[in-house]
Amino acid sequence: MKVAYNPEADALVISLREDRIKESDEVRPGTIIDFGYDGSIVRIEILDASKVVTNTGEMLFTVGEMA
Repeated sequence: MKVAYNPEADALVISLREDRIKESDEVRPGTIIDFGYDGSIVRIEILDASKVVTNTGEMLFTVGEMA
């Protein structure tokens, strides 16, 4: 999994796996889900991320139980 924030574009991209994209769907304004050929999610893109994410320069990653 890879998370990248582009401050110039103000876009946050969460890549779940490296796979070819078959189609993309804007599920809500500014939220785009990319789907692979097997129908599962490959990538999530959030436009205008600074309006959605509290702190675009900080990320907490947890493995295990979610709190």
